[in-house]
Amino acid sequence: MKAYDEDDGNDKHDKHDGTDEHAADDDGGTGTGARIPMPRVSVEDGGRALPEVGAVTLEHQVLTSLLGAWALAACSAQEAAAVEEHLGECEACADEALRLREAVTLLQRPESLDLDPALRTRVLDGCLERRPPRIPVPEWATPYDAETARLDALLQDIGDAEWHAPVRLRWFEADSAASRRTTVAGVIAHLLTVDGTVSVSLGLADPMGDITAPSRTPAVRTEAYWRASHYPPTRAVRAPWREQSHGIVRTVSFTGDAGGLPVSYGDFELPLRDAMLDRAFECWVHAEDIAEAVDYPYEPPSARHLNRMIDLAARMLPGVLAARRRAGLAAPGERPHLVAAGEPGRSLRLEIEGTGGGEWLIPLDSPGAVGSAEYEVAHVALDGVEFCRLAAGHVPPAEAAAGQVGDREAIRDVLFAAASLSRM
Repeated sequence: MKAYDEDDGNDKHDKHDGTDEHAADDDGGTGTGARIPMPRVSVEDGGRALPEVGAVTLEHQVLTSLLGAWALAACSAQEAAAVEEHLGECEACADEALRLREAVTLLQRPESLDLDPALRTRVLDGCLERRPPRIPVPEWATPYDAETARLDALLQDIGDAEWHAPVRLRWFEADSAASRRTTVAGVIAHLLTVDGTVSVSLGLADPMGDITAPSRTPAVRTEAYWRASHYPPTRAVRAPWREQSHGIVRTVSFTGDAGGLPVSYGDFELPLRDAMLDRAFECWVHAEDIAEAVDYPYEPPSARHLNRMIDLAARMLPGVLAARRRAGLAAPGERPHLVAAGEPGRSLRLEIEGTGGGEWLIPLDSPGAVGSAEYEVAHVALDGVEFCRLAAGHVPPAEAAAGQVGDREAIRDVLFAAASLSRM
C-alpha cells in the first residue's frame, strides 16, 4: 500500500506487482514507489493575501449562547464575526454583551506596568537573609542606601527631555513659604552638593571641586554650584551623584564607625548617623518632587525607615523651638516650667499615626529638659507622611491635618517649629 500517491488520483490505473513500493529507481526510471511530500507553504510565507473571515449564519438562540464565550475572547474567528454582526442589530444582545464584558474586567484587574518601588528592598532582604554581606551596611545608613537606590531607579526610567522638566523646590522660611524654580537635573545637582557635606566629613572628594562658596550651608553650596555651571545641568549629573552615594555607603560600611563623626551643615552640626537620616529624608522628598514633575508613581519609604526619619525630626524639635524663641518667632508660654538639664519639663505629646507611627514627648521650655507625661500640656496627632511633608515645608503649619488637644500656643509653636526644619 502506498504512503502517498502523487499520480493523477485515478486509483484504478495503479498497478500492484508485488515489488517493494518504497524502493528507489537507481536508473532514474519512472518507478511507482511512494515519495515523502514536500512541506506545505503557508499563506503568510507565500505572499498571497490572507483569506477573509466571513461571518457564518447562525440562529438567534445560538448567537445568544455564544455571548459569554465572545466576552472571554474564546470564540472562533467566524463565530466572533457572526456575534459582532448580530450585536449591531439586536439591542437586547448588545446590552447583555456589554454586561458580560464589564464582568470579565472584574475577573482580572489591569495591573500597572511600573515596578513596585519596594521590589528592590524585598529582593535584597530575601538575598541577605540567605547570605549576609561580608561587610554589612550599618543599620543607621540603610535608609540612605534605600532612598538613593529608589531615586536612581526613577531616574533610569525617565527620558532625556524629562531631565529638563520644571521642578519647584519648596520649604518654610521665616514663618512663610519659600520656593526656588529649577529642573529635574537641577534637583540632582542640589542633592549632589548637599550630600557632599557628608562626603567631605568622611574624607572623600568634595563634588564642588574648585568651586568656592561663602559658607557650607546647603542653600549657599547649591547656588554656587548652579552659578558655576556653564550650561543648565543635564542627565550627566546622575553619574557623579550616583557614584558619590555609593562611595558614602561603602565608606561608612568599611569604617565601622558608630556614627558619631560630626557633619557640618555650616550653621549647625549633626552626628554622622543623623546626617545620613537627614540625607535619606531629603532624597525621598526631592524624589517626590521629581516624580510629580514627570508624572511618575512614587511611594513613601518603608515604615521602619519612615519611623527613624520622624524620630530624628522629633529629637530636633526642642532645639528648633529654643532657636525660634531667641529669634522672637515663638513665645515662651504663659507659664513656662524651666528646669535643669535632664529634668522633666512641660511637654507636648506628638502622636504619629499610620506608617512609621509612634509617640514622642517634646519638651517645650528647654532643649535640655526631658519630655514627661506628668507635665504634658498638649497632644497633637498627625499622619506619618503628613508630618514628614510638614517637616519638609510642603504643608503649611496652619493647614496640617492635626488632631489637637490642650495648650493652643504650645501646639502652634511645635507645628511651626516642625515646618522650620525644612530648607532648600
